[in-house]
Amino acid sequence: MIELSPAQRRAFRAQAHHLNPVVSIAGNGLTPAVLKEIDHALQAHELIKIRVYGDDRALRESILTTVCAELGAAAVQHIGKTLIVWREKREQEASKAPGLDKPKKSIAKAKSAKALSSHRGLASLKKKAGPKKDYWFSAPGKGPRRHSDDA
Repeated sequence: MIELSPAQRRAFRAQAHHLNPVVSIAGNGLTPAVLKEIDHALQAHELIKIRVYGDDRALRESILTTVCAELGAAAVQHIGKTLIVWREKREQEASKAPGLDKPKKSIAKAKSAKALSSHRGLASLKKKAGPKKDYWFSAPGKGPRRHSDDA
């Protein structure tokens, strides 16, 4: 179990204030599946809230202690039925980015009008700038905009 200084604990409490609980522990208690889910949530977010349903405060304290001991996390706060836990991301999982083991897809040719227009827009940015036009588009029923020199 990691020990936090009071300043670290205060900073983590402030960060966790707006978070919603990501894991709920109900009648079955702290099962291996719940521990695995807490481990995944800690790896993804580092700082999480856990909601424990039940009125026994001693049971909530024991759940917090068990989670911190088994997962190598730090207890930030236990307030009411909400537990706040922090653990730094693990290196072997943090370095492995999702989707790296999948083969890369080749870029297909544009098939939709939207994709075609965005492709043309990018191509037009690569071209050298030509002479500037007085207008972009003419309004329906009107000719091109004219700049008056007296205004």
